[in-house]
Amino acid sequence: MPFSTPVTLATSTPPEAEADAALIGRALCGDQAAFETIMRRHNRLLFRAARGVVPDDAEAQDVVQETYLRAFTRLQDFQGGASLGTWLARIAINVALDTLRKRGRSVPTDGHQDVDHEPSPEHMMSFSVPPGASPEASVARGELRQLLQSAIEGLPPLYRSVFILRAVQEMSVEETAFCLQVSDAVVKTRYLRARALLRDALGARIEAHAESAFPFAGARCEQVVRSVVAELQQRGLIARR
Repeated sequence: MPFSTPVTLATSTPPEAEADAALIGRALCGDQAAFETIMRRHNRLLFRAARGVVPDDAEAQDVVQETYLRAFTRLQDFQGGASLGTWLARIAINVALDTLRKRGRSVPTDGHQDVDHEPSPEHMMSFSVPPGASPEASVARGELRQLLQSAIEGLPPLYRSVFILRAVQEMSVEETAFCLQVSDAVVKTRYLRARALLRDALGARIEAHAESAFPFAGARCEQVVRSVVAELQQRGLIARR
């Protein structure tokens, strides 16, 4: 399906679409700042879209660069049926698939599978550290983030690409289907399967690290020891030093 094929994903025009139209108009006139703004606005989306297909960060970065080159040389083809970001993400996925094919690898992009119900909206948990959180909590959240990212990387590309777009990037079913050029039903089925695979992978890894959960060491440990010793001394149960 050519990139210029109009696909309507919304019934109203969001404010960001109007901003995209203005940026595209400036870019078509050769405005460098417009190109830079488009890239900074969509870099993370395209990196995530590419990373859902290719196996490492460096390769994903190359895909992002090639995506912009392809998109900017055919920017006049953008018709606004989808958002600019969704259109770019679709190109990124095609570039990533091309990269795999050139290296003798392939990822199937269509399928006929039993369709289950769309899961209730669940997105990645927030890893932001609340105000006043201890350094230990920050470290634990960082470790959990790495654990989750590693599990996502372990998914087959067929499911990883859907999970990253749906859960990490929080795209709708329709947007994800547009990017991957599959049906809504296939997106729903693959997303359910990806979540099941992640539950299995994370369950095994979490159990392996369970013994290190809820550590009680460092300053808190020492504080308890000092407080109890002081109280025992006060009660005459141990001698003061």
